[in-house]
Amino acid sequence: MSAEEKIIAIEKVEYAGDYTLVLTFNDGKKQVVDFYPFLSKSHHPDTRKYLDHKKFAKFNLDHGFLEWNDWELCFPMDKLYYNTIRPKFSE
Repeated sequence: MSAEEKIIAIEKVEYAGDYTLVLTFNDGKKQVVDFYPFLSKSHHPDTRKYLDHKKFAKFNLDHGFLEWNDWELCFPMDKLYYNTIRPKFSE
């Protein structure tokens, strides 16, 4: 890895209400990510339980990664960085 390359990590997470988090990355980029479309389209009970605001708000930042309940729910870093969390479930 050259000196210009940097491994992207999340430095700060702020709960913005409902299912929205403000993520600040170690390169200064900020993303406001709404997780509701993904959560609401899921058919899996382990994912849908995060529609409970109290459970959703218990996210954790673990070594630069965003996760819930000891990695029960997590998202790829590139999807968070580019704000491309999209449900892949049929309508």
